[in-house]
Amino acid sequence: TIFSAEKESHFKVNYMKIRGDDLDSTVVKEMTSKISIKASQTTSFDFHFLPNDFNLLKNYDSGSGSGFENLVELGWGIFGWVNQYLVIPVFDFLESKGLGYGIIILVIAIIFKMLLYFPTKKSYVSMAKMRVLKPEIDALNEQYKNKDPMEKQKAQMDLYKKTGVSPLGGCLPMLLQLPILFALFKFFPASIQLRQQSFLWADDLSTYDSVLEFSFLPGIFDHLSLFALLMSLSTLVQMRFNAQPTNNQMPQLKYMMYIMPVVFFFIMNNYSAGLSYYYLLANIITFLQQLYIKRKLDDKKLYAELQENKKKPVKKSNFQKKLEEISRQQKSRRRR
Repeated sequence: TIFSAEKESHFKVNYMKIRGDDLDSTVVKEMTSKISIKASQTTSFDFHFLPNDFNLLKNYDSGSGSGFENLVELGWGIFGWVNQYLVIPVFDFLESKGLGYGIIILVIAIIFKMLLYFPTKKSYVSMAKMRVLKPEIDALNEQYKNKDPMEKQKAQMDLYKKTGVSPLGGCLPMLLQLPILFALFKFFPASIQLRQQSFLWADDLSTYDSVLEFSFLPGIFDHLSLFALLMSLSTLVQMRFNAQPTNNQMPQLKYMMYIMPVVFFFIMNNYSAGLSYYYLLANIITFLQQLYIKRKLDDKKLYAELQENKKKPVKKSNFQKKLEEISRQQKSRRRR
């Protein structure tokens, strides 16, 4: 529902309330608003009852520059742009082909994961380099165990620089996926096309699927979303597959792979089934991509490549020079 007034400067919306949880079955939602209007002015009002569809609202009364499409929450900044110029056009194209919405989400997952294949590959190869280099890192940790931590950090940076390995190489390419992940986090709950559309055991892809209901923590945790559970389990499998050997000095890191999927489950348990279904598909496709990349990698050849990189001349970065300067200053203070 769109509310507008002829002279917006002459009225003020004090509040708007929506109630729906405790109403009878004949009422979907009850909406109440309080509006203040200047008595000296004559103001006319229009009520537009339209579906919450982005393209429809964008084209509706477009000549007036009303901006009705902003009522659809697509996310701010780059996330809204990804939805507006990538997700929605792809979704609308697939919908025009008469595909079911479960299949549409599957195709979208395949398309987006193929677009992100090369960042995924670069990230996995970078993690593989860190894995084969770990014995040398452990040796440095043992060598500098009782020495200045800055010296150990400098030695590690030297090793990374010589071998051509970046500690952040596994993270930075994955950041390219975040705009799509967060954009879809907004798109699925806001997509009116998914309202009342069923798929598998989900009766409505725009809200959570419930395969089991109970009275534990009413309103917070009173049902079980199977799509959310499967998504969390797939996240756990993927994290275990990608797990790097942890430093003995930080054994608590290995527990993170168990904590994060649990957190994801409780977040997604109340979210759109379509969103959980997409994330499940994305995890499965990513896992298959990583299996394919792993089959193409040979740890021995990768380690030999890193050793060959040591023979090449190394140009120190500004960060490394700064680190060495700090180390020299600390040594100088200790001598005094």
